[in-house]
Amino acid sequence: MINVVGAAVVDSLEAPTRLLAARRSAPPQFAGMWEFPGGKVEAGETAEAALHRELAEELGIEVRLGPELESGQPDGWALNDRASMRVWFAELTAGDPAPLEDHDELRWVSVADCDEALSLPWIPADFPIVRALLERVVAPA
Repeated sequence: MINVVGAAVVDSLEAPTRLLAARRSAPPQFAGMWEFPGGKVEAGETAEAALHRELAEELGIEVRLGPELESGQPDGWALNDRASMRVWFAELTAGDPAPLEDHDELRWVSVADCDEALSLPWIPADFPIVRALLERVVAPA
């Protein structure tokens, strides 16, 4: 099983109003689709360390991690039959997000206006995660 980590980068962990979405530039089947930034966990690396590394490489940012967006499964959200992704809320602490690797555009979208976030063409496996995130933010536990 391939372990992937993703960040729901929000403008505030305490009272999020915007989510940072990243548009893929590759591979061809996902180019032009939106996703949570992140990537694969390398051997010997914790999921949290992998997420910090990936965000620095892909977007040039540092973040403070908040709670994990639970999927109800121990491995996280199923991406396909060989990979799953764990997603954490994250707040910027340093850097200005820029599409340095794997992305050609970044966009802040409203989490209060669910239609704005849901209207983006998300990678299919990320779409249920976006829905869960919006439900959690709009009606926090």
